[in-house]
Amino acid sequence: MPTGRRTKKGSVLKHLLKNKVLLLMLLPGVVFLLINNYLPMFGIIIAFKNINYVDGILGSPWVGLDNFKFLFATEDAWIITRNTVLYNFVFIILNLVIAVSIAIALNELKNKLAAKFYQSIMFFPYFLSMVVVSYLVFAFLNVEYGFINKGVFALFGLDELNWYSEPKYWPFILPLINLWKGVGYGCVIYLAAIIGIDNEYYEAALIDGASKWKQIKHITVPLIRPVIIITTILAIGGIFRSDFGLFYQTTLNSGALYPTTLVIDTYVYNALINMGNLGMSAAAGLYQSIVGFFLVLGSNWIVRKVDKDQAVF
Repeated sequence: MPTGRRTKKGSVLKHLLKNKVLLLMLLPGVVFLLINNYLPMFGIIIAFKNINYVDGILGSPWVGLDNFKFLFATEDAWIITRNTVLYNFVFIILNLVIAVSIAIALNELKNKLAAKFYQSIMFFPYFLSMVVVSYLVFAFLNVEYGFINKGVFALFGLDELNWYSEPKYWPFILPLINLWKGVGYGCVIYLAAIIGIDNEYYEAALIDGASKWKQIKHITVPLIRPVIIITTILAIGGIFRSDFGLFYQTTLNSGALYPTTLVIDTYVYNALINMGNLGMSAAAGLYQSIVGFFLVLGSNWIVRKVDKDQAVF
């Protein structure tokens, strides 16, 4: 063995022995990552097979890309793709704007105890299961006993409305539910970023006579921009995925609402229940992951072109 190679190998071994305590501390995390994130990737082959329980995963016949035709060769392909992308796009924009605005407003409150209280109240819905949320929505929209029909509409003499058979209203209802449930989580992230801003920036702005609006515009928003970019890029990566509970539970999986509520996740689930085809379900998941991966790369590339220092990688 050449002397240079032997020396390099010895230095690596020496480095490992020197940091053995740190490596042992790292080991549980690495094992957890391998078991939960990389080992399940073996299941990708299900997307290219016609799975049957007799032959098992490895013994089932290969079908190539036939499972992917399930998503693109049906009449509903355009509807589910359109709904998935547009809903997620609205969710990203709406949650970003409202969460940042609320975080800035909470930071400006003089009474910090009140700010903590409001923050906790807004964060609470995030912990609720979508099953619970669906019952709350049902309590408002139920035809016979719902608060909207019996309370609001009756008060103004309006006719009762069967919300679960009127698809035209749900493009407005679903974003509101998603905003109510998720804005508290986003608010906490942006509020933490705002709190980390050095007060000297605001003191200098006050000396220069800057108003509160100018402080927000020229100090707060620019300094939390990296956090906004990171969260937005990650959200764009999941634009082809949907909150299954939101679209399945809160709509009660009503067939009358499918034109405006059917997304890729619920479509695949319904097909899996009716047809029992695991390969089609796996193909849909792989498709969503691959598209999300390239969307993250593309979004980061655009950010890098605009401002290299703001890119995630």
